[in-house]
Amino acid sequence: MTKASFTAVLVANRGEIACRILRTVQAQGMRGLVVYHAADAATPAVAMADTAIEISGATPVGAYLDAAQIIEKAKAAGVGAIHPGYGFLSENADFARAVADAGMAFIGPTPKAIELMGDKVRARQFVADNGFPVAPSAIEDDDPETFVERARAVGAPLLIKPSAGGGGKGMRIVRNLALLEEEIERGRSEGERYFGDGRLYAERYIERPRHIEVQVLGDAAGNVVHVFERECSVQRRFQKIVEESPSPGLTIRERANICEVAAGIARAAGYRNAGTVEFIYGQGEFFFLEMNTRLQVEHPVTEEVTGIDLVAEQLRIAAGEPLGYGQDAVKSHGHAVELRLYAEDAARDFAPTTGPLLAFRPPDNARVDAGVGEGGEVSANFDPMIAKVIVHAEDRQAAIAKAKAAMHDFVVLGCKTNAAFLARLMDDPDFVSGDVHTGMLADKPELAADPSLEDATSSVLLGAAALSLRPVRDAAEAVPELHAAIGHWRN
Repeated sequence: MTKASFTAVLVANRGEIACRILRTVQAQGMRGLVVYHAADAATPAVAMADTAIEISGATPVGAYLDAAQIIEKAKAAGVGAIHPGYGFLSENADFARAVADAGMAFIGPTPKAIELMGDKVRARQFVADNGFPVAPSAIEDDDPETFVERARAVGAPLLIKPSAGGGGKGMRIVRNLALLEEEIERGRSEGERYFGDGRLYAERYIERPRHIEVQVLGDAAGNVVHVFERECSVQRRFQKIVEESPSPGLTIRERANICEVAAGIARAAGYRNAGTVEFIYGQGEFFFLEMNTRLQVEHPVTEEVTGIDLVAEQLRIAAGEPLGYGQDAVKSHGHAVELRLYAEDAARDFAPTTGPLLAFRPPDNARVDAGVGEGGEVSANFDPMIAKVIVHAEDRQAAIAKAKAAMHDFVVLGCKTNAAFLARLMDDPDFVSGDVHTGMLADKPELAADPSLEDATSSVLLGAAALSLRPVRDAAEAVPELHAAIGHWRN
């Protein structure tokens, strides 16, 4: 059990990450509490928590972003710590500071570290100043009046990015510099809309890059270890859908190098708790991309190959305990793959879908972190990810086969998901060979397309679907009026 200065933890989040955190909190012998909006009243996280506390807001998302309300509820419940999960308030330095000021532990990095590494521009400059590799770039904050000229001087192709936020929002690739000013205005508009911050920076875009990230852990005494890397190159619209560890694209030497650079960046920043240092890799070079000052969606991949419960480590560090081990004690075994199950239609440019979960039956051969259950509802209120499917095997080919089988065995009825697409992806020759990059899915639109059906099969499926509808079934089973008039007469 964690020698904690707190015995109760409030999870300021929802869905699968709330369930994931509660599982470890309760396994450590602590009370696990969760806040919830009325839209989430029937979710597994609310049922799982020792105490569920309702919060309100103009919108469901607004409720989870109401820092003052959440802190007030936490204080009233007598909790000693708040875990923000990912998204929402997880990288909000003011929230982390307010939690500490209220006498509770914030299970994450210090506000200072969030302010330094959570801002892409400041983080990038800090990394460069400390001698770590960054891509050629132009930063608007340096001199807004000359930003366009400096960006043009970096050369095409360019990647325009907001200084704040993440998830691929506001990012734009510029291959024709004649369109640079127009794309900058679009990027600024999206940054303001999504994050309330229109500041931008531009960096050299590496064609067909890999997205490699490294998990790090640091304690209050300055001890930092890396927990190896994750390959996150399979993305749509700059958002990850498949992650794995180890990366199939790195040599042993490259793996050691990129992991040690990540740990060095965290040490230089005086980083505490769990974080992820992300890199762009291509043609034998890698450059710092950003640091996520929180637990990542894909953290289970690392847990599966190392056996380390990252949430348990977060709790220990937040309680003031030292790591208690060095880099040599962190080992990686076998291969892990995570597939993100989204409520979306891959064939319609991955458009989000909604609907009731008439059936939700996870496979038996995989770890499934889910925030929904059978009888629940997928709405448009939140991100469309409904579950993560994580598998581990002795080698990559065995892990891919296991992941494919898991997607075939996962039964979800009521709303369209990307399960069939993910299963097809596991068969793609480039993915199987490990030849992946962030533009892979854009180069292979056929992977997202629904497979064509033979006319006979299509007719059978349409007939079965029609007969599943009550009005159609009633009409098919109805007794004709002429016959009904005969009554019970028999000859």
